[in-house]
Amino acid sequence: MTKIAIPSRDGQVDAHFGHCGYFTILTIDQDKAIVAEETFAPPAECGCRSNLVGDLLTMGVTALIAGNMGQGAVDKLRQAGLTVVRGAAGPVHAAARAWLDGQLVDREELCQSHDCQH
Repeated sequence: MTKIAIPSRDGQVDAHFGHCGYFTILTIDQDKAIVAEETFAPPAECGCRSNLVGDLLTMGVTALIAGNMGQGAVDKLRQAGLTVVRGAAGPVHAAARAWLDGQLVDREELCQSHDCQH
C-alpha cells in the first residue's frame, strides 16, 4: 500500500503547502486504486507545515502531491524519504490519479515568498 498526502482546501489541491486547511491522505493499493481516504488537520501554530514530516511518516505517507511550496519544506520532506511532486491543481482525487497514471511530474518550481501566486 502507498499513502499520498495532498495539501487540501474544500476538496481541492491547495495552491500552497504552507497555507492548506488540511491534508487529504489517500491509501492506494497495488492496482493503483484509491481504497481509503482520511484527513489530517495540522495544528494552528504550524505555519510552514514543514515540521509535520514526523506526523506524515507515522501515518505511513510516502508521497506528497502539492500545488507548490518553499525550498525548506521540499528539503525536509525529501530528506525524510518522501517523494515530493509540485504542480498539482484541481480536485484531490484527480491530482492523485494524474500522478498514479504518470501524467503529473514535479514542476521543480518553488515559492519564493509567502505571497507567492500560482
